[in-house]
Amino acid sequence: MRVIVHGGAGGAPDEPEPRQAVLDEAATRGAKSGTPLDAVESAVSVLESDPRFNAGVGGAVQSDGVVRTDAGVMTSDREIGAACSMPGVEHAASVARVVRSETPHVFVSGEHAVELADEFGVETGVDLLTDEKRERYEAEDPPRGDPREHLDWLASRFGSGDDQAGERSDGDGATSGESGRAPDHDTVGAVATDGDRVAAVTSTGGRSFALAGRVGDVPQVGSGFFCTEAGGASATGAGEDIARVTLSRRAVDHLDDGLGAQAAADRAIDEFESITGSGAGVIVLDPDATGADAAGSAFNTEGMQTSVALDE
Repeated sequence: MRVIVHGGAGGAPDEPEPRQAVLDEAATRGAKSGTPLDAVESAVSVLESDPRFNAGVGGAVQSDGVVRTDAGVMTSDREIGAACSMPGVEHAASVARVVRSETPHVFVSGEHAVELADEFGVETGVDLLTDEKRERYEAEDPPRGDPREHLDWLASRFGSGDDQAGERSDGDGATSGESGRAPDHDTVGAVATDGDRVAAVTSTGGRSFALAGRVGDVPQVGSGFFCTEAGGASATGAGEDIARVTLSRRAVDHLDDGLGAQAAADRAIDEFESITGSGAGVIVLDPDATGADAAGSAFNTEGMQTSVALDE
């Protein structure tokens, strides 16, 4: 099994070494799995349980103070599952797999997705809000009124700062506006192949200070994740812009056109930046390549940590 994982694109993390160790553990665990679908779910579950990453425990807080998780998964037979807006669900990727494997649908949302998770043995009712995220949210004088008040409140907060890949830095780490208030590294993801089948998954807690109920690119097929026989991709970064250009689909299309994994990732990010001016990253895996040529990653933010593992 060949696996590549990412821990989100954005600013340089405060603790790169411990984060890298967790990414390495996730990739290694995934590579020991029996199928690509098992591999991506297993790898991402490690990251969803670690508050260093913006998925599952420690995910981003929305305008009403709630952490809601989203995820999407796709396999090279074009089977898809996605779930979103799930409070209390740590392992969103597992719920996406349930949608793919146990329902005739491709997308289930909100309380119904939580009920589905519970029915199929995915733990619900988990406290995803860490003390750090709670204190940061409360320090922002959060809104208590109607959606218009929430929108006024988040206007100067949502997407601020390099750390969310929402703005580009001016070169010395500073950004315009009120930056640094919500240092989330957008999403985690994994792609795996056994040389025949491919699977891709992306999981997230969203972006801090988004409107309650906001859903970004992550569970949208072709945007946060995409997979065909040509290969798979998982994207991370400024979610609204990723959705506008279907970043993961672009990367896989480049594989289908004959580019290698690294060239496909590079071209997809170049196109993304040219169209949007925003920050993002993408990982790509080519089932027809071997060794280092099988995996590629690219980003136009300050950083994006990845890990690759092979168990062949």
